[in-house]
Amino acid sequence: MNVDTAAAVAERFEELYGAEPEGVWAAPGRVNLIGEHTDYNDGFVMPFALPHTAVAAVSRRTDGVLRLHSQDVERGVVELRVDDLEPESDRDWTAYPSGVVWALRQAGHAITGADIHLASTVPAGAGLSSSAALEVVVALALNDLYDLGQKGWQLARLCQRAENVYVGAPVGIMDQTASACCEPGHALFLDTRDLSQKQIPFDLAAEGMRLLVVDTRVKHSHSEGEYGKRRAGCEKGAALLGVDALRDIAYDDLAAALDRLGDEEEVRRLVRHVVTEDQRVERVVGLLESGGTRAIGPVLTEGHASLRDDFRISCPELDLVVDTALASGALGARMTGGGFGGSAIVLAEAADVETVTKAVEEAFAAAGFTAPRVFEAVPAAGARRVR
Repeated sequence: MNVDTAAAVAERFEELYGAEPEGVWAAPGRVNLIGEHTDYNDGFVMPFALPHTAVAAVSRRTDGVLRLHSQDVERGVVELRVDDLEPESDRDWTAYPSGVVWALRQAGHAITGADIHLASTVPAGAGLSSSAALEVVVALALNDLYDLGQKGWQLARLCQRAENVYVGAPVGIMDQTASACCEPGHALFLDTRDLSQKQIPFDLAAEGMRLLVVDTRVKHSHSEGEYGKRRAGCEKGAALLGVDALRDIAYDDLAAALDRLGDEEEVRRLVRHVVTEDQRVERVVGLLESGGTRAIGPVLTEGHASLRDDFRISCPELDLVVDTALASGALGARMTGGGFGGSAIVLAEAADVETVTKAVEEAFAAAGFTAPRVFEAVPAAGARRVR
């Protein structure tokens, strides 16, 4: 994010509220390289931050008033009272920032109000965590302004609680942690059980490769029922197998675990995906650390097949991206994010990017789909103060 963006957001804040903001903060969206629907099963994930960010200009208030405005929503300033914030009382975009204020206050932090102006370049509904970026940027701003002393992972926990309880979306911890904690040039290997982190160097350009994000422009929403059904099915599987979470099923014990589930076919599929996906994350970490970056391509493609066939959260547009990219010479491809639309990622040699991109665009046109948005994903910085 450049200096001009921060200045423009600060200038708009002053127009709205009549005074300069106390500061400006940014928090990124993310791409998940591997590890899908494992986070709420206490498993492993491997996201990295995008250059696309949510930016917030913020000042404190002492009168219990919370004023919210978004450059990306066609309406005026929304005024709320912090004492009146209640879970699932808000079905608008304001639920995300106000949910963070609610979660901070619930955790014992004396937030006495704020003026907030937001602008975001994270594509909404594309599976790139636009909502988490919005939550984390507000949380970091209030953490700094109110001197709360919370670490990035602690803010991520609070933001997850805001989305789970206040918004009512049963998301895991990955998106918020990625937005809060990622580092430039690295993917974040995160154990979602204990939140231990390891930054894994991920510089594809240095090795002659690129990672493309293909936004299918098919919108999805985590607060709708299918995501919750998958999560409930995973919890049922863990209960039937007598473990705290599916993370506790070792890959070598998977066949026996599936046998124990008998005719619970839907649960068997969900369990198989989660256990094999955790193993795929560990394989990718090993390959990246040993210099076998190109070899992660087939692992990404395996992940897509599992999400498509076992978790059943793909869609024709996502499958078309993956199939077309692979047929055009890509090293690997898979859907990324919550599913039912959103984006796919494509790992390709730098020399093949133009060919792959053109093939995907032509395939979408031939199928009568909305033209996709294709861009290169470069690991960027996590949340930070920018002004």
